[in-house]
Amino acid sequence: MIREVFESGRPITYVRSAEEQRIARVLAEVGMRLLASPPVPVWTWSLTEGLRREDGLTEAGTQTARRVLDFIIAHKGAAIFHLQDFHEPLRESAEIRRRLRDLYESCLDRQKFVVITSPVRFIPEEIERSLMFLELRPPDLIELVEFLRDESRQALRGENGPPDEAVLYQFARALQGLTLDEARYAMRRALAANPSLGPECLPALLEEKRALVNRSGVIEYVADGRGLGEVGGLEGLKKWLLERRKLFHLRDSLTEEIMPKGVLIMGIPGCGKSLSIKAIASCFQLPLYRVDMIEIFSGRHGKPEGAFVEACRKMEEMAPAVLWFDEIEMGITSADSGGEQGRIFAFFLMWMQEKARGLFVAATANRIDLLPAEMIRKGRFDEVFFVDLPLKDEQIDIFKIHLNRRGVDAAGFDLEQLTQFTNGWTGAEIEQCVISALTQARLANRELSEQDLIRVAVKLVPLSRTMKEQISHIRAWAFERAVRASPGPAGR
Repeated sequence: MIREVFESGRPITYVRSAEEQRIARVLAEVGMRLLASPPVPVWTWSLTEGLRREDGLTEAGTQTARRVLDFIIAHKGAAIFHLQDFHEPLRESAEIRRRLRDLYESCLDRQKFVVITSPVRFIPEEIERSLMFLELRPPDLIELVEFLRDESRQALRGENGPPDEAVLYQFARALQGLTLDEARYAMRRALAANPSLGPECLPALLEEKRALVNRSGVIEYVADGRGLGEVGGLEGLKKWLLERRKLFHLRDSLTEEIMPKGVLIMGIPGCGKSLSIKAIASCFQLPLYRVDMIEIFSGRHGKPEGAFVEACRKMEEMAPAVLWFDEIEMGITSADSGGEQGRIFAFFLMWMQEKARGLFVAATANRIDLLPAEMIRKGRFDEVFFVDLPLKDEQIDIFKIHLNRRGVDAAGFDLEQLTQFTNGWTGAEIEQCVISALTQARLANRELSEQDLIRVAVKLVPLSRTMKEQISHIRAWAFERAVRASPGPAGR
């Protein structure tokens, strides 16, 4: 992209990025190819080091911003000038802004190119029309694979043979969205965990990525993946996901119309909506990220509108991935259309239409009556599923899952009989029944028995009884607005 900008004749380019070393490598490559011969030299300037050429030559007296601009104007011959963190001189001095406009005229059509780099964007109005603004995206899969290949060769030094290409691609996919420096740290952590650089290194690498992503405070990397087999019931939702998985893996060859975009799962609290989102990421073999709307509205990350837009843009850099909006009705609504929530809602609707192809949005909702029609209409999400209270067979599946997860053989229990006490229970209530019964058995220093489960079950008052009116309202609202995630009649 930078080479194309240079070839178009633009003398000044502003690149927003914190990856100075990566930009330096890109400029060196552009300098080698920009002219037929000889290579175009690259000069680098910083406030602390002054101006220096790639071969080590330094130019005395160029520590100040005015001096380096004077040098560039007076320089004869083709050259690329990389000005690091030059946004500060632009912010502080009207003289520097004026001199940069003089530089524009002196470099135009003379094969002299100035590249300003900074982690922040600051472009004064006076020079806005005189430069090209670019945002350096994180390295793509191909660049990451090449980088990891070089890093692994240097780290292993041929001790264990060349790195396995399949493992490199697996690592590169896991690291998408990180800078090369961040990828280097993650790679070194993986190698420290296992010098052989095999699939067993992946947990350490993902843990480093989680630490790097979570530092933003707005986006959380969720590493607790659960397979579809750990979701009890919801066969309709599972079938839909397995079909969309095939399409998602073919995303590069699909048209935009049939490319999977996302799913909205609404329903009764405690019936497995969040667990289903984690299973989606596992099913699609993609990393899972959650946007924390509480943090976005906290004000700790700037204005909520800007923080939300930045989070969505950041997630596009992480693609392919699954993006989770939990209880979406609490943070993204059309209420107060003239305020921040209304603007966030408007941006979200537009973004859902235009976002990157490899980003699958999975949202959950409890208070579904708060969801505006614009959000649930066809085209925003591929499908809207309603998760109801589990059927009898689904309750048995959920009991088996929670018993087996805790090392208890479910085959030794008459779960059919147990469901006589669990009518109207949610999946979360079944899990708590297992946990409470297991706790009592451990306190008594004995193995869990069926009677332990029954004693807990007869005392538990389910949500469907304490909040009967609200659940009836949820069911009535979803009856003609959503597809059932489980088979069976709606009015249970």
